[in-house]
Amino acid sequence: MPRKNAVRTYHLDQTKQPLRDALGEFRRRRIVSFDVPGHKQGRGNEPLAAFLGRQCLSVDANSMQLLDTLIHPTGVILEAEQLAADAFGADRCFFMVNGTTSAVQAMILSTCAPGDEIILPRNVHRSVINALILSQAIPVYVNPSVNLKLGIPLGMSVDDVAEAIRQHPKAKAVLINNPTYYGVCANVRKIVELAHDAGMRVLIDEAHGTHFYFGENLPVCGMEAGADMSAISLHKTGGSLTQSSMLLLGPNMREDQGYVHQIINLMQTTSASYLLLVSLDITRNHLALNGRDIYSRVVDFANYARREINEIGGFYAFSHDACDGDAFFDFDMTKLTVNTRSTGLSGIEVYDLLRDEYDIQVEFGDLQNFLAIMSVGDRPAAIERLIGALEDIKQNYGTEPAKLVVNEYISPEVVMTPAEAFYKPSEQLSLEKCCGRIATESVMCYPPGIPILAPGERVTPGILEYIQYARDKGSLLTGTEDPEVRQLYVMLE
Repeated sequence: MPRKNAVRTYHLDQTKQPLRDALGEFRRRRIVSFDVPGHKQGRGNEPLAAFLGRQCLSVDANSMQLLDTLIHPTGVILEAEQLAADAFGADRCFFMVNGTTSAVQAMILSTCAPGDEIILPRNVHRSVINALILSQAIPVYVNPSVNLKLGIPLGMSVDDVAEAIRQHPKAKAVLINNPTYYGVCANVRKIVELAHDAGMRVLIDEAHGTHFYFGENLPVCGMEAGADMSAISLHKTGGSLTQSSMLLLGPNMREDQGYVHQIINLMQTTSASYLLLVSLDITRNHLALNGRDIYSRVVDFANYARREINEIGGFYAFSHDACDGDAFFDFDMTKLTVNTRSTGLSGIEVYDLLRDEYDIQVEFGDLQNFLAIMSVGDRPAAIERLIGALEDIKQNYGTEPAKLVVNEYISPEVVMTPAEAFYKPSEQLSLEKCCGRIATESVMCYPPGIPILAPGERVTPGILEYIQYARDKGSLLTGTEDPEVRQLYVMLE
């Protein structure tokens, strides 16, 4: 059930916006540029300036003394990161401009050396699987249970994590999704306690959990639960520019902050976008000062939408009623996840209808559900439009409830680590000829980007059936070298 988040007392002046102020000074001084970028405050690219606006391009700048540098911040970027750490209740914050993918990979690469084990759920984002390839770490998968009614994978059960820790006492860390794409939260506090008792770090993929740090009566956030590192997509539910993210470190990481920063500089560009950086600074300021009221409104909007959608019939917008106290310990109330099975339509079909017939873009659709993300920019008129469109879809496109249920999670047959398989000699075969072979690349529906098949896993009849069913329903399949995902690289026999 939801919990009342403690009111955080800030130690720094959260009204400050050091990066915004520095870029404003840069613009005011009308500095003559003989450095990059080449558009020179928009003057050299009139079509781009006309599309994005001169105000935007005038602060698309290069690192300099006035503006600091992301790879070795000592000035306004460092001050902005310190303010963000204070706002999020972290000991240290690093600004990320290569998306949360780079933050997730930095967490794993700074924790695991080649051959080290890491405990994690199998329903992780592709960035985690790719981090296993880069780090050559050995995954210890905790297979999530599945809510059969909803057709969604859940979080990790506490008992399953405890058993994984018992069987793999030398693992370096436990990685947690908080929340999953569907809004499912595991018992994060208890898992942190188990991992720390075993001397393991806790890494949290909190890409969809920015609002946990500022809202009330929402699931516990990673830093408050005692996590060692947490990757935050501030752009997803916080409102910063796409690709701008943060990596938060807890107090247990104090002695390793320098090493983590070194790893970040392996993963991240040396030409950081100041548009992305200043969006993190401004958004942190906005949420620190106004986040509680903002997310209270977002939750109210989401709850209203859930009630109205459930009145339509056929659709089921679930909430805390689906929680089980363990693998589905808590629910993110800002996630409007709607099960469509009783309408006779797949979530993908509803996703497509909303986009093509009603000009409404939701986050994604799978075989049984679609997800509408509610966040800082939502407004009542848009919510009413979504509700009206779903009423229309039910009336005009609904059929008998779907008979075939294919779960969103298929238990993998892991033969070797992702890194071992990725670097093995391989051959490309048509999918139907791959049954029984070991994959050396991933197949996933995107979004959400959770691999159906990952390198090192056996291609089974169930996986092939799932891929074909997803294709028939219109899912966007990605991950393979073949852009049509008709062929797959598998290990040579």
